[in-house]
Amino acid sequence: MNPLMRSRIYGIVRRIPRGSVLSYGEVAKKAGTGPRQVGAALRESPEGLPWHRVVGAGGRIVTPGETAMVQGELLRFEGVIVYGRRCKIPR
Repeated sequence: MNPLMRSRIYGIVRRIPRGSVLSYGEVAKKAGTGPRQVGAALRESPEGLPWHRVVGAGGRIVTPGETAMVQGELLRFEGVIVYGRRCKIPR
């Protein structure tokens, strides 16, 4: 992935406020790329990036395995309502 695009994606994710989420598609639209590229960038994200604030369409937690549980807990800690593998998208 282009380093400039990766940097753009990370900048958008860093600006997601605590207690809020954006979908992969929303991040992609803001960055001028596709949702899969957002996912690829987040898989290689630097420590401290709030990756957990990026969810699938409709608030689905799409990260695999135990990472989904971690994501849900991090979102709950920030005040996001999480039920199963979905979260309420605060607006």
